[in-house]
Amino acid sequence: MTKLQVPFFRPDIGEREIDEVVATVRSGWLTTGPKVKSFEEGFRAAVNARCALAVNSCTAALHLALEALGVKAGDAVLVPTMTFAATAEVVRYQGATPVLVDCDPFDLNMDLADAAMKLEQLASGGLPANLGEGLVPRGITPVHVGGMMMDIGAAQEFASGRGLWMVEDAAHAFPAAWRRSPADPWRQCGEATATITCFSFYANKTITTGEGGMIVTNDGRLAERMRLMALHGLSADAWSRYAGTGSWDYKIVAPGYKYNLTDLAAAIGIHQLARAEQMRQRREQIARRYFEAFADLYELELPPDNADRLHAWHLFPVKLRLDALSIDRAEFIRELHAAGIGTSVHWRPLHLHPYYQEVFGWRPEEFPVATSVWERLVSLPIFSAMRDEEVAAVVEAVSTLCARHARTAVAVGQDSPDRSLRVPSLEPVS
Repeated sequence: MTKLQVPFFRPDIGEREIDEVVATVRSGWLTTGPKVKSFEEGFRAAVNARCALAVNSCTAALHLALEALGVKAGDAVLVPTMTFAATAEVVRYQGATPVLVDCDPFDLNMDLADAAMKLEQLASGGLPANLGEGLVPRGITPVHVGGMMMDIGAAQEFASGRGLWMVEDAAHAFPAAWRRSPADPWRQCGEATATITCFSFYANKTITTGEGGMIVTNDGRLAERMRLMALHGLSADAWSRYAGTGSWDYKIVAPGYKYNLTDLAAAIGIHQLARAEQMRQRREQIARRYFEAFADLYELELPPDNADRLHAWHLFPVKLRLDALSIDRAEFIRELHAAGIGTSVHWRPLHLHPYYQEVFGWRPEEFPVATSVWERLVSLPIFSAMRDEEVAAVVEAVSTLCARHARTAVAVGQDSPDRSLRVPSLEPVS
Protein backbone atom coordinates (compact mmCIF):
# COMPACT_ATOMS: atom_id res chain seq x y z
CA MET A 1 0.00 0.00 0.00
CA THR A 2 1.31 3.45 -0.93
CA LYS A 3 2.33 5.51 2.08
CA LEU A 4 0.30 8.70 2.57
CA GLN A 5 2.43 11.75 1.78
CA VAL A 6 1.57 14.84 3.82
CA PRO A 7 3.05 18.09 2.45
CA PHE A 8 4.11 20.90 4.75
CA PHE A 9 1.44 23.06 3.12
CA ARG A 10 -1.06 23.06 0.28
CA PRO A 11 -2.82 26.22 -0.92
CA ASP A 12 -6.58 26.24 -0.28
CA ILE A 13 -7.86 27.52 -3.65
CA GLY A 14 -11.56 27.12 -4.42
CA GLU A 15 -13.67 27.36 -7.55
CA ARG A 16 -14.67 30.96 -6.80
CA GLU A 17 -11.03 32.03 -6.85
CA ILE A 18 -10.51 30.19 -10.14
CA ASP A 19 -13.64 31.68 -11.71
CA GLU A 20 -12.61 35.18 -10.61
CA VAL A 21 -9.18 34.77 -12.19
CA VAL A 22 -10.76 33.57 -15.44
CA ALA A 23 -13.16 36.53 -15.41
CA THR A 24 -10.24 38.88 -14.81
CA VAL A 25 -8.30 37.45 -17.76
CA ARG A 26 -11.36 37.86 -19.97
CA SER A 27 -11.89 41.43 -18.77
CA GLY A 28 -8.60 42.50 -20.36
CA TRP A 29 -7.48 44.27 -17.18
CA LEU A 30 -4.60 42.23 -15.75
CA THR A 31 -2.46 44.66 -13.79
CA THR A 32 -3.44 46.99 -10.93
CA GLY A 33 -7.06 47.96 -11.39
CA PRO A 34 -10.59 47.46 -10.06
CA LYS A 35 -9.93 44.06 -8.44
CA VAL A 36 -7.02 45.48 -6.45
CA LYS A 37 -9.17 48.39 -5.29
CA SER A 38 -11.89 45.98 -4.19
CA PHE A 39 -9.39 43.77 -2.36
CA GLU A 40 -7.90 46.78 -0.57
CA GLU A 41 -11.29 48.01 0.58
CA GLY A 42 -12.35 44.58 1.79
CA PHE A 43 -9.13 44.08 3.73
CA ARG A 44 -9.27 47.58 5.21
CA ALA A 45 -12.75 46.84 6.54
CA ALA A 46 -11.71 43.40 7.83
CA VAL A 47 -9.05 44.85 10.14
CA ASN A 48 -10.85 48.12 10.95
CA ALA A 49 -8.13 50.35 9.50
CA ARG A 50 -8.46 53.69 7.76
CA CYS A 51 -6.14 52.98 4.82
CA ALA A 52 -5.00 49.84 2.98
CA LEU A 53 -2.54 49.40 0.11
CA ALA A 54 -2.07 46.11 -1.75
CA VAL A 55 1.50 45.36 -2.88
CA ASN A 56 3.36 42.43 -4.41
CA SER A 57 4.90 41.08 -1.17
CA CYS A 58 5.19 41.67 2.55
CA THR A 59 8.83 42.55 1.93
CA ALA A 60 7.67 45.38 -0.33
CA ALA A 61 5.19 46.43 2.34
CA LEU A 62 7.90 46.61 5.01
CA HIS A 63 10.23 48.53 2.68
CA LEU A 64 7.55 51.08 1.80
CA ALA A 65 6.74 51.49 5.49
CA LEU A 66 10.33 52.32 6.42
CA GLU A 67 10.76 54.63 3.44
CA ALA A 68 7.59 56.54 4.35
CA LEU A 69 8.83 56.89 7.93
CA GLY A 70 12.05 58.44 6.66
CA VAL A 71 14.46 55.72 7.79
CA LYS A 72 17.99 56.57 6.68
CA ALA A 73 21.67 55.95 7.30
CA GLY A 74 22.57 56.55 10.93
CA ASP A 75 19.21 55.25 12.16
CA ALA A 76 18.83 52.09 14.23
CA VAL A 77 15.75 49.87 14.13
CA LEU A 78 15.07 47.14 16.68
CA VAL A 79 14.43 43.85 14.84
CA PRO A 80 13.86 40.39 16.35
CA THR A 81 16.61 37.93 15.57
CA MET A 82 13.94 35.20 15.40
CA THR A 83 12.47 36.18 12.05
CA PHE A 84 12.75 35.77 8.29
CA ALA A 85 15.32 37.73 6.27
CA ALA A 86 12.87 40.40 5.07
CA THR A 87 12.26 42.03 8.46
CA ALA A 88 15.87 43.15 8.75
CA GLU A 89 16.94 43.43 5.12
CA VAL A 90 14.50 46.28 4.44
CA VAL A 91 16.31 48.27 7.13
CA ARG A 92 19.49 47.79 5.12
CA TYR A 93 17.68 48.90 1.94
CA GLN A 94 17.39 52.31 3.62
CA GLY A 95 21.04 52.35 4.68
CA ALA A 96 20.03 52.03 8.33
CA THR A 97 21.19 49.48 10.91
CA PRO A 98 19.08 46.63 12.33
CA VAL A 99 19.75 46.10 16.03
CA LEU A 100 18.86 42.47 16.72
CA VAL A 101 16.83 41.48 19.78
CA ASP A 102 16.49 38.08 21.48
CA CYS A 103 13.18 36.20 21.70
CA ASP A 104 10.89 35.10 24.48
CA PRO A 105 11.55 31.39 25.21
CA PHE A 106 7.86 30.53 25.28
CA ASP A 107 6.18 32.23 22.31
CA LEU A 108 9.37 33.14 20.33
CA ASN A 109 8.21 36.75 19.90
CA MET A 110 10.47 39.73 20.59
CA ASP A 111 11.69 39.98 24.19
CA LEU A 112 11.02 43.58 25.20
CA ALA A 113 13.35 43.30 28.20
CA ASP A 114 16.19 42.41 25.85
CA ALA A 115 15.10 45.21 23.51
CA ALA A 116 15.44 47.68 26.41
CA MET A 117 18.88 46.27 27.22
CA LYS A 118 19.98 46.56 23.58
CA LEU A 119 18.96 50.24 23.59
CA GLU A 120 20.97 50.80 26.77
CA GLN A 121 23.97 49.06 25.21
CA LEU A 122 23.53 51.13 22.06
CA ALA A 123 23.69 54.31 24.13
CA SER A 124 26.69 53.14 26.15
CA GLY A 125 28.68 51.64 23.29
CA GLY A 126 28.24 48.12 24.54
CA LEU A 127 27.11 46.61 21.23
CA PRO A 128 29.46 45.25 18.52
CA ALA A 129 31.68 47.99 17.13
CA ASN A 130 30.77 46.89 13.60
CA LEU A 131 27.32 48.43 14.06
CA GLY A 132 28.88 51.88 13.82
CA GLU A 133 28.92 54.92 16.08
CA GLY A 134 26.29 57.55 16.73
CA LEU A 135 23.31 55.41 15.77
CA VAL A 136 19.95 56.93 16.70
CA PRO A 137 17.12 54.51 17.57
CA ARG A 138 14.03 55.29 15.49
CA GLY A 139 11.68 52.35 15.58
CA ILE A 140 10.77 48.77 16.39
CA THR A 141 9.51 45.99 14.09
CA PRO A 142 7.94 43.17 16.12
CA VAL A 143 6.95 39.91 14.39
CA HIS A 144 3.98 37.79 15.47
CA VAL A 145 5.67 34.40 15.16
CA GLY A 146 3.44 31.62 13.88
CA GLY A 147 0.32 33.78 14.01
CA MET A 148 -0.03 34.42 17.75
CA MET A 149 0.25 38.13 18.46
CA MET A 150 2.74 39.22 21.06
CA ASP A 151 1.52 41.51 23.85
CA ILE A 152 1.04 44.39 21.46
CA GLY A 153 -0.10 46.68 24.27
CA ALA A 154 3.26 46.22 26.00
CA ALA A 155 5.04 46.77 22.67
CA GLN A 156 3.09 49.99 22.09
CA GLU A 157 4.00 51.24 25.55
CA PHE A 158 7.63 50.29 24.99
CA ALA A 159 7.75 52.23 21.71
CA SER A 160 5.78 55.31 22.73
CA GLY A 161 7.70 55.64 25.99
CA ARG A 162 10.94 55.91 24.00
CA GLY A 163 9.69 58.04 21.14
CA LEU A 164 9.84 55.17 18.65
CA TRP A 165 7.45 54.31 15.84
CA MET A 166 6.32 50.69 15.44
CA VAL A 167 5.92 48.73 12.21
CA GLU A 168 4.34 45.29 12.67
CA ASP A 169 5.61 42.44 10.56
CA ALA A 170 2.29 40.62 10.56
CA ALA A 171 3.23 38.17 7.79
CA HIS A 172 1.84 35.30 9.91
CA ALA A 173 -0.99 37.15 11.65
CA PHE A 174 -4.13 37.36 9.56
CA PRO A 175 -6.71 36.95 10.82
CA ALA A 176 -5.44 37.40 14.38
CA ALA A 177 -6.49 39.51 17.35
CA TRP A 178 -5.32 40.57 20.80
CA ARG A 179 -6.82 41.72 24.08
CA ARG A 180 -5.20 42.65 27.36
CA SER A 181 -7.68 40.63 29.43
CA PRO A 182 -11.00 38.78 29.00
CA ALA A 183 -12.82 41.93 30.11
CA ASP A 184 -11.41 43.92 27.18
CA PRO A 185 -12.69 43.94 23.57
CA TRP A 186 -10.74 42.15 20.87
CA ARG A 187 -8.50 44.28 18.65
CA GLN A 188 -7.68 42.94 15.20
CA CYS A 189 -4.06 42.82 14.10
CA GLY A 190 -3.84 46.01 12.05
CA GLU A 191 -6.55 47.81 14.00
CA ALA A 192 -4.37 50.67 15.27
CA THR A 193 -1.97 48.08 16.69
CA ALA A 194 1.04 49.86 15.15
CA THR A 195 2.02 52.92 13.12
CA ILE A 196 1.96 50.65 10.07
CA THR A 197 1.10 46.94 9.82
CA CYS A 198 2.33 44.71 6.99
CA PHE A 199 0.75 41.40 5.94
CA SER A 200 1.82 38.58 3.61
CA PHE A 201 -0.21 36.61 1.07
CA TYR A 202 2.58 34.25 -0.03
CA ALA A 203 1.47 30.80 -1.17
CA ASN A 204 1.74 29.16 2.27
CA LYS A 205 0.10 31.94 4.28
CA THR A 206 -3.33 31.84 5.91
CA ILE A 207 -4.80 33.56 2.86
CA THR A 208 -2.90 33.77 -0.41
CA THR A 209 -2.66 35.64 -3.69
CA GLY A 210 0.32 33.52 -4.77
CA GLU A 211 2.68 36.41 -4.13
CA GLY A 212 1.38 39.54 -2.44
CA GLY A 213 1.08 41.71 0.63
CA MET A 214 -0.98 44.44 2.25
CA ILE A 215 -0.13 47.57 4.20
CA VAL A 216 -2.62 49.12 6.63
CA THR A 217 -2.35 52.33 8.63
CA ASN A 218 -4.53 55.00 10.17
CA ASP A 219 -2.13 57.73 9.04
CA GLY A 220 -3.36 59.16 5.75
CA ARG A 221 -0.11 61.01 5.10
CA LEU A 222 1.94 57.82 5.39
CA ALA A 223 -0.58 55.95 3.23
CA GLU A 224 -0.31 58.58 0.49
CA ARG A 225 3.48 58.37 0.50
CA MET A 226 3.49 54.57 0.35
CA ARG A 227 0.98 54.51 -2.50
CA LEU A 228 3.10 57.01 -4.43
CA MET A 229 6.33 55.06 -3.89
CA ALA A 230 4.74 51.68 -4.69
CA LEU A 231 4.56 52.59 -8.39
CA HIS A 232 7.68 54.46 -9.51
CA GLY A 233 6.83 57.64 -7.62
CA LEU A 234 4.29 58.55 -10.33
CA SER A 235 1.66 61.18 -9.68
CA ALA A 236 -1.04 58.97 -11.28
CA ASP A 237 -1.31 55.18 -11.40
CA ALA A 238 -2.16 53.10 -14.47
CA TRP A 239 -5.79 52.65 -13.53
CA SER A 240 -6.28 56.38 -13.08
CA ARG A 241 -4.65 57.09 -16.43
CA TYR A 242 -6.35 54.41 -18.51
CA ALA A 243 -9.72 53.80 -16.85
CA GLY A 244 -11.38 56.39 -19.07
CA THR A 245 -11.90 59.02 -16.40
CA GLY A 246 -8.30 60.04 -15.74
CA SER A 247 -5.65 61.99 -17.58
CA TRP A 248 -2.98 60.37 -19.74
CA ASP A 249 -0.39 62.63 -18.15
CA TYR A 250 1.69 61.91 -15.07
CA LYS A 251 4.68 63.33 -13.26
CA ILE A 252 7.55 61.57 -11.47
CA VAL A 253 7.66 63.14 -8.02
CA ALA A 254 10.05 60.67 -6.30
CA PRO A 255 12.33 57.74 -7.30
CA GLY A 256 9.87 55.01 -6.38
CA TYR A 257 9.67 51.24 -6.79
CA LYS A 258 7.67 48.63 -8.71
CA TYR A 259 5.68 47.09 -5.87
CA ASN A 260 2.09 47.10 -7.15
CA LEU A 261 -0.21 44.05 -6.91
CA THR A 262 -1.95 42.81 -10.06
CA ASP A 263 -5.66 42.30 -10.58
CA LEU A 264 -4.91 38.64 -11.36
CA ALA A 265 -3.52 38.22 -7.85
CA ALA A 266 -6.26 40.31 -6.25
CA ALA A 267 -8.88 38.13 -7.97
CA ILE A 268 -7.67 35.25 -5.80
CA GLY A 269 -7.36 37.45 -2.72
CA ILE A 270 -10.94 38.75 -2.82
CA HIS A 271 -12.36 35.27 -2.29
CA GLN A 272 -9.60 34.17 0.07
CA LEU A 273 -10.51 37.16 2.22
CA ALA A 274 -14.15 36.13 2.25
CA ARG A 275 -13.15 32.69 3.56
CA ALA A 276 -10.41 33.87 5.92
CA GLU A 277 -12.16 33.16 9.22
CA GLN A 278 -13.49 29.82 7.97
CA MET A 279 -9.95 28.77 7.01
CA ARG A 280 -8.57 30.04 10.32
CA GLN A 281 -11.11 27.92 12.19
CA ARG A 282 -10.01 24.84 10.24
CA ARG A 283 -6.39 25.53 11.18
CA GLU A 284 -7.43 25.95 14.80
CA GLN A 285 -9.33 22.67 14.67
CA ILE A 286 -6.15 20.94 13.49
CA ALA A 287 -4.16 22.65 16.24
CA ARG A 288 -6.62 21.38 18.85
CA ARG A 289 -6.23 17.83 17.55
CA TYR A 290 -2.46 18.15 17.84
CA PHE A 291 -2.77 19.45 21.40
CA GLU A 292 -4.96 16.50 22.35
CA ALA A 293 -2.76 13.94 20.63
CA PHE A 294 0.57 15.22 21.93
CA ALA A 295 -0.49 16.24 25.44
CA ASP A 296 1.31 13.32 27.08
CA LEU A 297 4.43 13.33 24.93
CA TYR A 298 7.15 14.61 27.24
CA GLU A 299 9.55 14.70 24.31
CA LEU A 300 7.68 17.67 22.80
CA GLU A 301 6.99 21.19 24.05
CA LEU A 302 3.81 22.40 22.39
CA PRO A 303 3.30 25.99 21.19
CA PRO A 304 1.63 28.56 23.47
CA ASP A 305 -2.14 28.80 23.56
CA ASN A 306 -3.29 32.09 25.09
CA ALA A 307 -6.97 32.76 25.81
CA ASP A 308 -6.34 36.46 25.17
CA ARG A 309 -5.14 35.87 21.62
CA LEU A 310 -7.10 34.93 18.52
CA HIS A 311 -4.43 32.76 16.90
CA ALA A 312 -4.05 32.70 13.11
CA TRP A 313 -2.28 29.29 13.34
CA HIS A 314 -0.04 29.93 10.36
CA LEU A 315 2.46 27.60 12.05
CA PHE A 316 2.39 24.80 14.60
CA PRO A 317 6.00 24.88 15.89
CA VAL A 318 7.00 22.30 18.49
CA LYS A 319 10.20 22.34 20.53
CA LEU A 320 11.97 19.01 20.91
CA ARG A 321 13.18 18.14 24.39
CA LEU A 322 16.50 16.86 23.15
CA ASP A 323 17.48 15.61 26.61
CA ALA A 324 14.53 13.22 26.40
CA LEU A 325 15.36 11.99 22.88
CA SER A 326 18.19 9.82 21.61
CA ILE A 327 18.28 11.72 18.28
CA ASP A 328 18.83 15.34 17.32
CA ARG A 329 16.54 17.69 15.39
CA ALA A 330 18.07 16.85 12.01
CA GLU A 331 17.44 13.12 12.47
CA PHE A 332 13.94 13.79 13.81
CA ILE A 333 13.11 15.69 10.62
CA ARG A 334 14.76 13.05 8.40
CA GLU A 335 12.66 10.30 9.97
CA LEU A 336 9.46 12.33 9.64
CA HIS A 337 10.25 12.88 5.95
CA ALA A 338 10.89 9.15 5.56
CA ALA A 339 7.43 8.60 7.06
CA GLY A 340 5.96 10.93 4.42
CA ILE A 341 5.50 13.99 6.66
CA GLY A 342 6.67 17.38 5.41
CA THR A 343 8.17 19.77 7.97
CA SER A 344 10.05 23.04 8.19
CA VAL A 345 12.04 25.07 10.73
CA HIS A 346 11.15 28.66 11.71
CA TRP A 347 13.82 29.98 11.72
CA ARG A 348 17.58 30.02 11.86
CA PRO A 349 17.91 33.30 13.82
CA LEU A 350 19.42 36.20 11.92
CA HIS A 351 22.46 36.46 14.18
CA LEU A 352 23.48 32.93 13.11
CA HIS A 353 23.61 33.86 9.42
CA PRO A 354 26.99 34.81 7.91
CA TYR A 355 25.88 38.27 6.81
CA TYR A 356 24.91 39.45 10.30
CA GLN A 357 27.95 37.84 11.89
CA GLU A 358 30.49 39.12 9.39
CA VAL A 359 29.07 42.60 8.70
CA PHE A 360 27.84 43.51 12.19
CA GLY A 361 29.80 41.21 14.46
CA TRP A 362 26.86 39.64 16.29
CA ARG A 363 27.79 36.64 18.45
CA PRO A 364 25.61 33.69 19.51
CA GLU A 365 26.07 34.43 23.22
CA GLU A 366 24.38 37.82 22.79
CA PHE A 367 21.11 35.99 22.04
CA PRO A 368 21.10 33.06 24.48
CA VAL A 369 17.42 32.15 24.08
CA ALA A 370 17.25 32.21 20.27
CA THR A 371 20.64 30.50 19.97
CA SER A 372 19.45 27.63 22.14
CA VAL A 373 15.80 27.27 21.17
CA TRP A 374 16.18 27.25 17.40
CA GLU A 375 18.07 23.93 17.56
CA ARG A 376 14.91 22.35 18.99
CA LEU A 377 12.31 23.85 16.63
CA VAL A 378 10.26 21.83 14.16
CA SER A 379 7.14 23.18 12.40
CA LEU A 380 4.51 20.52 11.71
CA PRO A 381 2.01 20.70 8.82
CA ILE A 382 -1.05 22.87 9.51
CA PHE A 383 -3.08 24.28 6.64
CA SER A 384 -6.78 24.73 5.97
CA ALA A 385 -6.84 22.27 3.06
CA MET A 386 -5.39 19.52 5.28
CA ARG A 387 -7.53 16.37 5.27
CA ASP A 388 -8.43 14.42 8.39
CA GLU A 389 -6.40 11.41 7.29
CA GLU A 390 -3.39 13.68 6.84
CA VAL A 391 -3.76 15.03 10.38
CA ALA A 392 -3.97 11.46 11.67
CA ALA A 393 -0.83 10.53 9.71
CA VAL A 394 1.12 13.39 11.31
CA VAL A 395 -0.08 12.42 14.77
CA GLU A 396 0.89 8.78 14.27
CA ALA A 397 4.29 9.56 12.76
CA VAL A 398 5.28 12.04 15.48
CA SER A 399 4.00 9.86 18.30
CA THR A 400 5.74 6.77 16.94
CA LEU A 401 8.98 8.67 16.48
CA CYS A 402 8.90 10.01 20.06
CA ALA A 403 8.21 6.53 21.45
CA ARG A 404 10.96 4.92 19.37
CA HIS A 405 13.64 7.43 20.38
CA ALA A 406 12.61 8.28 23.93
CA ARG A 407 15.41 8.01 26.46
CA THR A 408 14.62 5.56 29.22
CA ALA A 409 15.91 7.89 31.92
CA VAL A 410 13.62 10.79 32.78
CA ALA A 411 14.81 13.90 34.58
CA VAL A 412 14.47 13.82 38.37
CA GLY A 413 11.11 15.17 39.44
CA GLN A 414 9.42 14.34 36.12
CA ASP A 415 6.75 11.70 35.90
CA SER A 416 7.41 9.00 33.35
CA PRO A 417 5.58 10.00 30.17
CA ASP A 418 2.82 7.91 28.66
CA ARG A 419 4.40 6.42 25.53
CA SER A 420 1.15 5.08 24.07
CA LEU A 421 -0.03 6.59 20.81
CA ARG A 422 -2.80 9.11 21.20
CA VAL A 423 -4.51 9.40 17.82
CA PRO A 424 -7.85 11.17 18.37
CA SER A 425 -10.92 10.25 16.39
CA LEU A 426 -11.23 12.79 13.61
CA GLU A 427 -14.75 13.83 12.74
CA PRO A 428 -15.29 14.76 9.11
CA VAL A 429 -15.23 18.48 8.41
CA SER A 430 -18.24 19.84 6.60
